[in-house]
Amino acid sequence: MEPIQTLDAFFTRSGAEVSLYHMGRRVTACSRETLRAFESGELAWPEPWQQQARLGIVFRLGDMPEPAIWFLALPLDEQGLLVPAQRDGFINRLLETLGRSTSHAGLETLAKEETADVDHLMKDNPLAFTPDITFQAMLNAQATHNLGLPASQHLEPVEAYFSGQQSIDWQALGLQGIADYVTRLDDATAEALALRISLLPVSVIHSLCYCLEHRPLTEPLVNALRVRGEQAASEGDVETLCACVRAIGSSSSAKVGNWYISLLNDSAACGPDLLAAIAGRGWPWLEDGECLPLFLLRLAEDQRTNFTAVIRDIALIPRLRLLVIMALRDSPTTSPIQQRLAHMKPRT
Repeated sequence: MEPIQTLDAFFTRSGAEVSLYHMGRRVTACSRETLRAFESGELAWPEPWQQQARLGIVFRLGDMPEPAIWFLALPLDEQGLLVPAQRDGFINRLLETLGRSTSHAGLETLAKEETADVDHLMKDNPLAFTPDITFQAMLNAQATHNLGLPASQHLEPVEAYFSGQQSIDWQALGLQGIADYVTRLDDATAEALALRISLLPVSVIHSLCYCLEHRPLTEPLVNALRVRGEQAASEGDVETLCACVRAIGSSSSAKVGNWYISLLNDSAACGPDLLAAIAGRGWPWLEDGECLPLFLLRLAEDQRTNFTAVIRDIALIPRLRLLVIMALRDSPTTSPIQQRLAHMKPRT
């Protein structure tokens, strides 16, 4: 039997129950096939973040009473492919910690104390990272929902608040409850929520938006968030504007792209924070033939932006890589884009 050399092989041979989640640009389910192809060098990581493949692994191994969660940030090369050295070191430590043979039978008969040791592998692990609290809340919400487990106790008051059925102090709302609510949002509930968007306090809108950005939204909700974002822009509230821009970034409605283009055409609205919101959460819309060149132009024009870092970040996304290269190449020789490119320093 071949030795275990990949994470996917380890989970396959151990018989573990495994759910994978992207944890970089947003929290979404990740297939085992994606991990397998990525680890074999056949696939660039679909949603890179800070030149890493950030992965949440929810698994139950052997006699574990509760699922364990690993957060791993696997380093990527310039093509978005795995740099395997640290992954290999982690797997070696994992197998040593288990103290068992790598045979199928050995891994299937893990004892409770050994599975506890597996969980402790995250300590002093160079691949481990701690997601921000919203990402953690969304992972917990999605994992429990996908496993058919009940939501947290915080969901009920959040449902009552957003439905307008009860007058609850919004400061008592828990972020986990908002994440559970967003994860379980159906069309009817989304339509009702859309009617409440204009009435919500600013801090609630922020927390809600930072959860909504992880999933596609219905058109009524997209419309309501655009109205709220435009209102914020007119009041000079850049944080709320950017929260609304981020919230709709995973949605397929053409109204998202239309709004992004209108914002990019507005020099008063288009600053570093807005550009970061679009690049970080609305990157699927940069595939648009009108949106990408305009985005790159605004990025180049604003000297406050880190042009090099943003370009390298979005160019690492496989579906954008060629489009970005072509847009940079095709920009006029006297344009701000070419001027910024001339000052880009090659990596050493």
